Amino acid sequence: MNSATQPLAERLRPKKLDDYVGQKHLLGLNGPLRNMLEQKAMPSLILWGPPGVGKTTLALLLSQTLDRDFYSLSAVSAGVKDVRDVLDRVQKGGLFGKSSPILFIDEIHRFSKSQQDALLAAVEKGVVTLIGATTENPSFEVIAPLLSRCQVYVLEALGQEDLKQLTQHALEKDVLLKSKTVCIEEWEALLRLSGGDARKLLNTLELLVLSTPGQEVVITNKLVLDSVSTNMALYDKNGEQHFDQVSAFIKSMRGSDPNAALYWMARMLKGGEDPIFIARRMLILASEDIGNANPNALLLAQSCFQAVSEIGMPEARIILAQAAVYLASSPKSNASYMGIAQAFDWIDKTGDLPVPLHLRNAPTRLMKQLGYGKDYKYSHNYSEDDADAFQDFLPSELSGKAMYMPGNNAREKEIRHYLRGIWKEHYGY
Repeated sequence: MNSATQPLAERLRPKKLDDYVGQKHLLGLNGPLRNMLEQKAMPSLILWGPPGVGKTTLALLLSQTLDRDFYSLSAVSAGVKDVRDVLDRVQKGGLFGKSSPILFIDEIHRFSKSQQDALLAAVEKGVVTLIGATTENPSFEVIAPLLSRCQVYVLEALGQEDLKQLTQHALEKDVLLKSKTVCIEEWEALLRLSGGDARKLLNTLELLVLSTPGQEVVITNKLVLDSVSTNMALYDKNGEQHFDQVSAFIKSMRGSDPNAALYWMARMLKGGEDPIFIARRMLILASEDIGNANPNALLLAQSCFQAVSEIGMPEARIILAQAAVYLASSPKSNASYMGIAQAFDWIDKTGDLPVPLHLRNAPTRLMKQLGYGKDYKYSHNYSEDDADAFQDFLPSELSGKAMYMPGNNAREKEIRHYLRGIWKEHYGY
């Protein structure tokens, strides 16, 4: 690729470990990774940290320092076949390859359980040394057998001094940026918008320099904010675009528009959103916004979550789409959601009210003598219209206070009719 067409972050990727910026707790004096490199030994490991802190670069530099063959896969697009192809190449290389080659898997948290399982034997036998990079907590996203075979190292967001160092280096070394005279008059907006992400910082810097007319560029907070809001409408998993598009996705399903739901879901997936996150949001919506209007919605959403966890991308998009269309097309009710909120409100107002005597457990003779459970009526011994069957299950202070009011959909109208037959006017059904 022509270097002029490469992003600035790629053009400036360090070629040797001494040029790497940040992560001094790992690479500084007596840092664990530094010590391993000095011993010329490295176990399989997971690099966990936010975007743009140098996980991929560090993996490359580790392999170069140890003089290992380097194979790279992205969990966004790779599948089990790709993993096995790499492992076959390594094994066929045999004595002709360098010892213990490194297999780097970017965004390893996106691999399904079966994809991660395919790595186990090779990692355990030392066929490859695995370096996995992830922005998600590996305790939740990496299967336990694989995690137990790896050391986990946490990479930190870059600090202000690190970001300033990277900026000055870019202005001094990059051919394109050097073609102009650049003065950074104000740093605040540039550093704040980067959020400790070197890639975002350098992309923003390149945008500012190349999109500003003339040979002199004075970077101010206003220039940064104006340029970014105009030119960088990108999906950011940790930023405003993330929350706006998730909100649009949820509200489209809540508003029964499957077309919009599919559109916003596709936007998120193309932007790199974790499919597990999308499945988790649909699981919540199935209960919060559909509830007993269609109880099958929760079952389907749970099945979707499990299937996406097992399968991974790109096939997971089909399952996500089916679930999103089903949820958007289902009748809606937030009655259960409102009911638990009402219950919490009453507890806040009335405190810890005692359990009525007739509902208390009576495992001992003394408790029975004190009247625990004495007047309890076993519900199955009475018919629904038997007046003698009535008993209050709430503390007396809350008698008749309805927490759950069925919605006006077909399913909950049946529930309302059933409850009204039992409780008459007691709860206002």
